[in-house]
Amino acid sequence: MAYDLKNKLVIGVSSRALFDLNKEYKIFVEEGMEAYCEYQIAHEEDILLPGPGFSLIKALLQLNELPGQEGRVEVLLMSRNSTDASLRIFHSIRHYGLAITRALLSGGDSLAPYFQAVETDLFLAANEEDVQSAIDYGIAAGMVIDGNLHTYKKDGNMSQIRIAFDGDAVLFTDESEKLFQKRGLEAFEENERRQANTPLPEGPFANFLKTISHIQKEFKGQKAPIRTALVTSRCAPAHERVIRTLRAWNVRVDEAYFLGGISKKEVLKAFDAQIFFDDQMTHALAASEVVPSARVPYKNSA
Repeated sequence: MAYDLKNKLVIGVSSRALFDLNKEYKIFVEEGMEAYCEYQIAHEEDILLPGPGFSLIKALLQLNELPGQEGRVEVLLMSRNSTDASLRIFHSIRHYGLAITRALLSGGDSLAPYFQAVETDLFLAANEEDVQSAIDYGIAAGMVIDGNLHTYKKDGNMSQIRIAFDGDAVLFTDESEKLFQKRGLEAFEENERRQANTPLPEGPFANFLKTISHIQKEFKGQKAPIRTALVTSRCAPAHERVIRTLRAWNVRVDEAYFLGGISKKEVLKAFDAQIFFDDQMTHALAASEVVPSARVPYKNSA
């Protein structure tokens, strides 16, 4: 009988999102695939250090240890690595006790055909082409940013998983943001005021937030293992449409920050996010100095 991924939170993670492979990637870029593979094989027993997505992945896997949540999270290694060069990755996975047993190794080819094949809910990677492909397929995906890896929690042993999202072009489409860029703040605010009761269209992370919200609701009367935050540059009067949209979706965010241009960095540090998703590289880069962050690319037009 086939292993069923339905009713699971399926996370795809690349090797460079999970581990610090900056040195190895430099070898690949400067010397080519053969030199990269030779290096990985020669260092098969050398354990890799955690990468920007490590803490989140380990914490999500710990959901499976909670009563009633057994088997809820399935993490798949989704990598362009060749089979021969992958043993170091698997050795590092085993060293850290990560319950990752399934992998898709494309041997240098695009991972795009496989996102829907394994019903991926979230994909984290350092390869922009793969992240863009996932977004174009309607999958929540983020390109992780190295940032200050040494400042992040490495063990993933947190009492609560904390995930932060930007609003426009992440939870919602970029429709309103395009209006702002084209016609300015005044036109944007007037549009949002006029459409306050009209839910915003769903963006690439809407379904992922809904899935998380569903898990949270299973812990009614208890402290949920996941806490979410909306950290957006919107402010009044553009806040009301956001609140009414989340209400219409029947989802909750535990915390919301309508910053109106105030830097998101210190708010995210105070929230202690294990990852922050933003469409703007400037915001994602600044945030990556204090918390793991990922940039969400815009969906390509059909």
